[in-house]
Amino acid sequence: METNRRRFLSLLAAGCLLPATRVLASGTTTGQTDAGLLVSAASDRRQHWLLVTDAEGQTQLRYPLPERAHHVELHPQQPWAAAVARRPGRFIEIVDYHSGQQVQRVDAGEGHHFFGHALFTPDGHWLVSTENDIASGQGQIVIRDVSNHFAEVSRTPSYGIGPHELLLNGNQVLVANGGILTHPDHGREKLNLDSMQPSLAYIDLKSGDLLEQVSMSADNHQLSIRHMDQSAAGTVAIALQYQGAISDNKPLVAVHRRGEPLKLLRAPEPINNQMEQYAGSARIDRSGRVAAISAPRGNLITFWDIEQDRFINAMRCRDGCGLAATDQAGEFLVSSGLGHLYRMRPLDNLRERLPLDPIAAQLAWDNHMNLRLG
Repeated sequence: METNRRRFLSLLAAGCLLPATRVLASGTTTGQTDAGLLVSAASDRRQHWLLVTDAEGQTQLRYPLPERAHHVELHPQQPWAAAVARRPGRFIEIVDYHSGQQVQRVDAGEGHHFFGHALFTPDGHWLVSTENDIASGQGQIVIRDVSNHFAEVSRTPSYGIGPHELLLNGNQVLVANGGILTHPDHGREKLNLDSMQPSLAYIDLKSGDLLEQVSMSADNHQLSIRHMDQSAAGTVAIALQYQGAISDNKPLVAVHRRGEPLKLLRAPEPINNQMEQYAGSARIDRSGRVAAISAPRGNLITFWDIEQDRFINAMRCRDGCGLAATDQAGEFLVSSGLGHLYRMRPLDNLRERLPLDPIAAQLAWDNHMNLRLG
């Protein structure tokens, strides 16, 4: 692993995490024909799938997965989709969505499991994931070399328990440490709700050093930080999941800016109550002003002005959770567990159901969705 890490550090020092346009070794790259592709994990009663549809809602690939996946990441140059196992799963399935063939199945390794999220660096060289060290219960950030059969390069702390979604910003990684301790021997049972300490950690990819960390206040320590997105200006929009008493009424959205504490945002009381203590996904639009936060248990998609830190409105979507920002300011695509797809523009009060072919419409789309922009 040391040789791999030295190569990683040398490329990082040379600025090689910047977007690349070259053709990679296999000779196939994504192109304009892939613009508008949607990818998501999905399930029916018999099988878990990786689903790829085109801009017209036609299924391009339905690939069987060994278990349920959570997030699907797209490679920036190759026609590859990486389906990451749902906690406490141990696989990332890398699939060529042009050929429909497996590229590789990445295993978390003995004593570790994934938390449902991973990212490719913009140059396509590295796969970065959040993982659990089962023995200690501590979260880790793991980097793998794409060109070397996804060999592990480095493993550094996430500086918290239960790291979930992660974001890349230059040579830094931002990690949502949900704070919830789990162990594969107990399935998905949450083992430390009385003492959980969620946090947002900014980490240097090269050194693994902690650059900044913010945590929930003691009276809000059961607000788990799970999903997020970051604007070009650096504002982080966060979807929260409350692990306390069902009678409690907590805000379920937060924002963060470097050097400041976490700021909780509360929806109007009827909306906040309807969200049922659970926000599922977060995405920021192209303008960097509007954030969408899904609340699948409440059948709502909520929208927020993250320049003014205020609620805009909410739109109904039964079991809607997956979000993708389009290339239009103020516009999002929304998927649901009922096999529905919507276009939403909160500033225009537009909610439009989009066509899907029978294959895609009969599947329960999972919590997250990714869109290949042109």
